[in-house]
Amino acid sequence: MATARPTPVAVNRALAQAGTHLATWRRLQQLTSDQVADRAGVSRTTLHRLESGAGASLENTLRVARALGVMDLLVASIDPYNSDVGRLRADEELPQRVRRPAQPRRRTGAEG
Repeated sequence: MATARPTPVAVNRALAQAGTHLATWRRLQQLTSDQVADRAGVSRTTLHRLESGAGASLENTLRVARALGVMDLLVASIDPYNSDVGRLRADEELPQRVRRPAQPRRRTGAEG
């Protein structure tokens, strides 16, 4: 059984910031947490966890973003072709699979 690793500080900071942004979107639209939770199909507790930075599943995050009308912005923000690297490599064919580089073989004393 895998042991849970502590959440990195940067991830906790991003969760809090994303939650604050979603809460601000909700307030800008003068929607109650009950309204957004109902429209998103999530519980009010899930919405509060998300807005407080405690996190939620990606699906629930997208449900809430959709209910607030910002799901497309969120999805577009992670589009790799909107980055410098993505634009530079846009014409390259992406590999179907990425594998770890092969480890160099060690020579034993008998191979000389």
